[in-house]
Amino acid sequence: MTALPEGTPCWADAMFTDLEGAKAFYGDVLGWTFGESASEFGNYTQAYSDGKAVAAIVPPMPGEQAQSAWCLYLASPDAAATAERIRAAGGEVVMGPMAVGDFGTLVIARDPGGVVFGVWQAGVHEGFEKQDAPGSYAWAEVITREPGRADAFFPAVFPYGVRKMAGGDFDYRMFTVGERPVLGRMAAVGDFLPPEAPSYVSVYFAVDDTDAAIGRLTARGGKVYFGPMDSPFGRFAAVGDPQGAAFGLIDLGRTVGGRPPTEDA
Repeated sequence: MTALPEGTPCWADAMFTDLEGAKAFYGDVLGWTFGESASEFGNYTQAYSDGKAVAAIVPPMPGEQAQSAWCLYLASPDAAATAERIRAAGGEVVMGPMAVGDFGTLVIARDPGGVVFGVWQAGVHEGFEKQDAPGSYAWAEVITREPGRADAFFPAVFPYGVRKMAGGDFDYRMFTVGERPVLGRMAAVGDFLPPEAPSYVSVYFAVDDTDAAIGRLTARGGKVYFGPMDSPFGRFAAVGDPQGAAFGLIDLGRTVGGRPPTEDA
């Protein structure tokens, strides 16, 4: 695998107090298997689909009280330079740049509207080994109460073009690398998010049947926040796991209707 273009989503992980519970849940819902925990890296544990690395889970560090949440990492050829652009654009570097053995260098950051995301400069670990197929990463969206700040920030940090959905009654944009959309941005207006929920990046995992996956999810104690709903991009739902980490499910093969037109933002 060659290094991904700058700004392209390349990895996702999440922190769980109950690591074994997370394994059981995602193993059932998404069909994941798990490798050995890397004790030298805080018991970081990779998840696999069909033997290919698709995500990771990790317990919190001793004494850390963190809400479980999925973190999306965006590719960078130079994590230190990206960290400087994050600060210059009004964001916050929460952690790093930090070398993770010979795997790569990470940064954890927050945009001016509070959206947490990661940056990954690949070493021997170049990211997803499988995408856009059941059990793997499919898409991600910045869900934010401050869309204007996100729209200014992300293209200042990464070499993004910006497209917006034409027409409709919602504010949705896509950040592009070249001509390829790589990341969505949804304005969280009205009661789109509950008052206690922060702005965040929603990571979507592909499934072969959204309704069947929701059945497995609810049987395991997960929650459905929105959907399932048919769309031109697939049948999708916004859901959460029993430890409170929100994510999305999408059946990319079940599309309804034509894709809406887009225009330069």
